[in-house]
Amino acid sequence: MASPVTTQAVRPLDTLRFDTSGPPQIMTVVSDHLRLLGAQTADTAPGSESAGRTVLSGRDFAPVQVRTTWACPGTGVNDEATVQAATGIMAVHGRRDGDPRGLAVDYASVATGVLTVQSLLAGLLAQARGGAAPAEITTSAQRAGLLAVSQYLAASGADEGEAAELAPGGPPFTSSDGLLFELETLDPGAWAAFWGGLGAPPEAIRAGWRPFQFRYATACAPFPQALETTTRAHPWQRILRAASMSGAEVCVLRTLAERAAEYDGAPPWSMDLLGQGRMHPVSAPSPELPLAGVTVLEAGRRIQAPLAAHLLGLLGADVIRIEPPGGDPLRGMPPACSGVSARWLALNRGKQAMEVDIKSPTGRRRLRETAAEADVFLHNWAPGKAAELGLDATDFASVNPALVYAYTSGWAGRLPDAPMGTDFMVQARTGVGEAVRPDGETPAPSLMTLLDVLGGLLGTEAVLAGLLLRERTGHGVRVDSSLLGAADTLTAPFLRRAARGENPRRPAGFRRPLPTADGWIVPSDRCAAAAAAYDLRELPTDDALRQLRAHGLTATRVTTDLAELHDDPRFAGSISRDTHGAPAVPDPWSFI
Repeated sequence: MASPVTTQAVRPLDTLRFDTSGPPQIMTVVSDHLRLLGAQTADTAPGSESAGRTVLSGRDFAPVQVRTTWACPGTGVNDEATVQAATGIMAVHGRRDGDPRGLAVDYASVATGVLTVQSLLAGLLAQARGGAAPAEITTSAQRAGLLAVSQYLAASGADEGEAAELAPGGPPFTSSDGLLFELETLDPGAWAAFWGGLGAPPEAIRAGWRPFQFRYATACAPFPQALETTTRAHPWQRILRAASMSGAEVCVLRTLAERAAEYDGAPPWSMDLLGQGRMHPVSAPSPELPLAGVTVLEAGRRIQAPLAAHLLGLLGADVIRIEPPGGDPLRGMPPACSGVSARWLALNRGKQAMEVDIKSPTGRRRLRETAAEADVFLHNWAPGKAAELGLDATDFASVNPALVYAYTSGWAGRLPDAPMGTDFMVQARTGVGEAVRPDGETPAPSLMTLLDVLGGLLGTEAVLAGLLLRERTGHGVRVDSSLLGAADTLTAPFLRRAARGENPRRPAGFRRPLPTADGWIVPSDRCAAAAAAYDLRELPTDDALRQLRAHGLTATRVTTDLAELHDDPRFAGSISRDTHGAPAVPDPWSFI
């Protein structure tokens, strides 16, 4: 079997240089990631607050240029706050509380920065594979925001209702000694045993499982009040014992200061060279589809790995999903469009499927044989499962030394005491629960799947970097990304402030929507303080917007019903429907 090769001196963008200008929330992410991938800074400039530009160039490559904007001009969407409001991020994040709420982190900006790096890597990869450089690439925070809510948008346009009630409520829970904590289990038996061990009423245990099980899909969890009352009656040590005895897991919400104290500064992904081998001849890419001719095998579940593969498919790759015998059970998860889960379609439309029983020797042999003809194998199995099954990077390298083997995990093995690597537990453990809410509010991880989505974007970025590294070295590559990397990327400015001993959180009231007579509006971050001086509660939304604009203030209407995005003039022509009738968001980048 091939052994990993050290990559300390080998990075995919070595010998390349870049210059950037534009909105700092976006361009800081772009610059940081390009440096981590090996590129050197040629120049940086403040540029415009409304649009940015990144150029990456070097020996053997024509320059690749990306233009990055907030949104289409004239829409009133021109910064992080207004993007969150318009795209529905505030509506989804606010479901736990019953009203739209802004994320105190620059979520759309960070996602846009990662998408910009993806497009730069794709442009270079097209050239390395014998194609032409794209004449122009564009990304926008507006499209990044739509991608972030795509599964919720798809569900809003389905033929039936949600799998669970959309109503306020959800973790974290509180112990009698005042500790806030998250709870996680995928097993209804463990759920029942945990609560039974604490003496919760049986009817509350039964009623609480469904909203808990589907909270990642609905972004809320209206539990019976009896469950909250139960945890408040027990100290943390008693809750820990109940979790240990039941098989459920609990995690105290950590602060940003605690995360900053242990942060090791690791990149959001890692890369190791594997064997050197012959790459399969593939058709030349086009500027519009830089991954045309690339084959990706994806053995993913839920969101992180499926989203990473979905984006690779949008870039032109042929994506084959590895599903268990009988097919992916999530295909039937409500709500459905033409009999197929709308949420599943948002992440998996357009992929081919191959049913493989990886628990059987015959199935594993078949998977390895298929991987021998592929370019990428991508999965997000539980830690240790790939090695246990003989499906780890070295196992695949023995049949395909030129393979890019990608693992999108929860923790990347970086925290030995880490709990289960799911979105909400990673948010709790890394201080994201504190970062997403401004100062003065009780910390609480968002029930919108922030890290699953951002982790999927980082997974795509890592695969593209791995493919480029393969083209430049002739070696297969193992790339690892994680939800922990996503959390650290998202909270990087907060961790820097915490490390300096400053209060890392945004000020009280930050990105709080303003109520109108028939809805909500959000001013841009720059105009928020001035806009708060106006009482708009008696005015219709359109009149409130006109009043603020008359005073030179920028604001936009908050989308509260995602189904309305179809007819929203701010997104004219952006949102379509697939062959099943499910809403589909536009590609996050445009290649010309």
